[in-house]
Amino acid sequence: MRRLILTLVLCGLPMIAAAAPVAYTIDPNETEVGFSYRLATTKGRGVMPIDSANLRLDFKKVSRSEVSVVMNAAAASTGLPFVTNAMRGETVLDTRRFPQIRFVSTSVSGGRTGVVVRGNLSIRGVTRPVDLSARFFRKQDRDPGDLSRLTILLEGEVSRAAFGAGGFPDLVGDTIKLRILATIDRAQ
Repeated sequence: MRRLILTLVLCGLPMIAAAAPVAYTIDPNETEVGFSYRLATTKGRGVMPIDSANLRLDFKKVSRSEVSVVMNAAAASTGLPFVTNAMRGETVLDTRRFPQIRFVSTSVSGGRTGVVVRGNLSIRGVTRPVDLSARFFRKQDRDPGDLSRLTILLEGEVSRAAFGAGGFPDLVGDTIKLRILATIDRAQ
């Protein structure tokens, strides 16, 4: 009987270990939420800091993964003071009333070649579904099985008007392209 219990426990351990996604943290020094936009006839770029992130990833069954990120819209910058002030202003992001932008995944799908993270993005109190493509990278000097420190690239786009952030439509294009490059570490 003792041997049967020991066998059941030992056989069940791998199933328990595989049953839960693994928590990851973002390295703020190696993470950038970037966005690009069309300003008149030129392409502009900006960045936005991350206030917090909750990443739970399962590389064996990606559908069990979860992502939530809170970005600091009030600290977003384009590098051009007049554009940054207009972007933070009442007719675009309205950061006085809505200082944060939130993304919460609703599903994750895909495989080795790429992953699609579907979720709800909240800007200015308006929540809309968004799809982000995700790719994971490991530094070349790391063992192929080492998932302790990775780089993730997320890309997608949103319509400013869909979130009520359509100010200055004669100067700024409606489509905002997102490019988030983050270094993540397995939580201890």
